[in-house]
Amino acid sequence: MADLWKYTLSELDLTAEDGIAVEACIRSQWLSMGPKTQEFEATFADMVDAKHAIAVSNGTAALHLALASVGVGSSPDDEIIQPAINFVAAANMTCALGATPVFADSISFIDPTIDPKEIKAKITDRTKAVVVMHFGGYACQMDEIKSICSEHEIALIEDACHAPCQPYSGKLGGHLGTIGEIGCFSFFSNKNMTTAEGGMVVTNDDEHAEKIRRMRSHGMTTLSWDRHHGRPSTYDVVMHGFNYRIDDLRASLGVSQLSRLLENNEKRRERMQEYAGAAAALASNEVQFIFGDRPKDGTGHVAGVIVPIQKRDAARLKLSELRIQTSLHYPPIHKFSAFERFSSAQLPIAEEFARSMITLPMHANLNKGAPTEIINSLNECLKAA
Repeated sequence: MADLWKYTLSELDLTAEDGIAVEACIRSQWLSMGPKTQEFEATFADMVDAKHAIAVSNGTAALHLALASVGVGSSPDDEIIQPAINFVAAANMTCALGATPVFADSISFIDPTIDPKEIKAKITDRTKAVVVMHFGGYACQMDEIKSICSEHEIALIEDACHAPCQPYSGKLGGHLGTIGEIGCFSFFSNKNMTTAEGGMVVTNDDEHAEKIRRMRSHGMTTLSWDRHHGRPSTYDVVMHGFNYRIDDLRASLGVSQLSRLLENNEKRRERMQEYAGAAAALASNEVQFIFGDRPKDGTGHVAGVIVPIQKRDAARLKLSELRIQTSLHYPPIHKFSAFERFSSAQLPIAEEFARSMITLPMHANLNKGAPTEIINSLNECLKAA
């Protein structure tokens, strides 16, 4: 891609050590879920200070298991409050379980996380759970959200797919993904760390952990690795489950990637600071950097700006001509054809955010100076738009 783009939207951080880790797994001749998965889970749990970490096939599977574990779908009237600005996975899994997604608006254009006031206003006697999403690796207002959910005895699930190993600076402390009942992570190839496809569910609740482990593997009481080591050679199926297992090949890559995650998160934060500073230095007020008031407080998964709606698409085209790759995070879910029937209220901030936002290049290998160049190029493109 280097010959096509000067600055790519995302870039993998893959090293020789990653390859050695995967090759060692191949030589071991144990490729399915086994010892490397257990190591991956234990390492991740330790890094986020969670009692349980359960590795799964992808982030969507993590969300599905989390929602199922808190009983979503046990009643046909179940409602799940969740952000309109998010990837579609949580909404899809809500519908897969027979529940209704209730979409909530964002706080502001520069803080597109779910608004606690929206959560409170949308709670009914049918609300089964709240899903929050730490956009770009920046925390939702978890102190207030946790209090609301506790007051109404509603389960709180964290979509922390953008936020691996990000401490929470609020009163509750801990790491993002460990504040609610269950936290969900994705290790897709554009994330801060990758296993190609893969995910993790974390919880401090023993019952949820046991249920999720069972559901991950068909509701079975033992796994192949257990039987290989002489544990019970038969098994029972004690609940309906899925095949959401990860394999040791990807877990091996995950263990290796975790060794660089904290360092790479810090590199992203440094680039976020540079982006924010460059945007603030512009004479024009046409570029607002998302989370520009707290660029060091997240994992820097997404570098986004808000620009005038009428200039957004033309500016993106001009950036492409300069070989600067961009994207959009995210179209509001309630505007997708499959979810139009769930849209019962106007969500003005989310809708205008989606029409105004541009995602700029961000990854751990982005050079110092690149954010300033990209912001200045964007500014020139907006002038010409």
